[in-house]
Amino acid sequence: MGIKKFSEKQLQALSWWCPGSPYANRDAVICDGAVRSGKTLCLGISFVAWALCCFQNRSFAFCGKTIRSLKRNLITTLLPALQDAGFRCRMAAAENRMDISLGKNENRFYLFGGKDEGSPALIQGMTLSGVLFDEVALMPRSFVEQALARCSVEGSKFWFNCNPENPQHWFYREWILKTEQKNALYLHFTMEDNPSLSPEIRARYRGLYAGTFYERFVLGRWVAAQGLVYPFMTDSMFCDAPHGCGRFRVSCDYGTVNPCSIGLWGEKDGVWYRVDEYYFDSRSAGIQRTDEEHYAGLEQLCGGREIESVTVDPSAASFMEVIRRHGKYHVVPAHNDVLYGIRRVSVALKQGDIKICRNCTDAVREFGLYRWNDDKNRDAPVKENDHAMDDIRYFVTTLLLREDAFFAVAAPRGKGEP
Repeated sequence: MGIKKFSEKQLQALSWWCPGSPYANRDAVICDGAVRSGKTLCLGISFVAWALCCFQNRSFAFCGKTIRSLKRNLITTLLPALQDAGFRCRMAAAENRMDISLGKNENRFYLFGGKDEGSPALIQGMTLSGVLFDEVALMPRSFVEQALARCSVEGSKFWFNCNPENPQHWFYREWILKTEQKNALYLHFTMEDNPSLSPEIRARYRGLYAGTFYERFVLGRWVAAQGLVYPFMTDSMFCDAPHGCGRFRVSCDYGTVNPCSIGLWGEKDGVWYRVDEYYFDSRSAGIQRTDEEHYAGLEQLCGGREIESVTVDPSAASFMEVIRRHGKYHVVPAHNDVLYGIRRVSVALKQGDIKICRNCTDAVREFGLYRWNDDKNRDAPVKENDHAMDDIRYFVTTLLLREDAFFAVAAPRGKGEP
């Protein structure tokens, strides 16, 4: 696993429950802070070690935004670390369950996804001895509280980790601000608390974020979103369209009354360039276009190139049907979680995985106008000058997310992960 040593903060997360610890009587532990600070793996190891030391033949739960993201973000790194430490782990994939043993003790660990208000029903009725929430700030309160209510066994404890969100978030207000009332241990992590990160890697991560995301994911602060959504997108971030792209894809934010924005993407040397665009604003033009007229604009933009796929706003059912009926392009409904997509786009732009060409004038214009709403109680961009911004977001979250190498360095776990 490459773990050579633990920091003092990581050791606290690993041992807080141990007999003799000044925090052994706490009912919960909360670890928040910067990305890549080592809190997730340490909390996972600690959770399993506590369960095997204190219980036999009991049920526990690992909870994530989705089961898929839970496996990717935690389980795939946790299992090898546990096996290296002498735990025996058996995965029952069909039941989303792990049986983990140490010595004579064995317990069951179930995997749950808490992505929406319907998720509490998945865990309702179980009896648990403990639960770990990976990225709890991304889960609905109803799911978290239902899971906590399942922990009715004497000696059960709760384990939380997350990156910061809006300071009005329910978890921040109900748990982090009330740690003493909840009898919880609160541990705030920075990247310096992860000794496996070199100074060069820390500098790389600091360079990936700007504005609100920098404050949250690098400094670990619970702050409200404000200002430009992409404040780093100055003139130097735009480029000329390259020659010799080998692959092409298209993203579309469809509109009839609102503008319709379609981006043509070309790949060269591992980078995807938004090489051209179709942008039609019916209000400015004084007329509306039909689905067939927008499709004609799509064909003209593609210009006879072989297009791998076209991703479209999932609410634009009629336009997707037009594309399917013509039979020329493969259409894919887009993932449409706004905050998740903005995070992914920010990282992709900062890493250079995608680039916006200067001839995409409406996209360039929107980057300079796309702002966060002034409402400090929630994170939401202003619903203006966001049409090219949306089609770029669809491209990143729907088409690029499928490529395994993409985001390998980084993006924080986000909302709406499949």
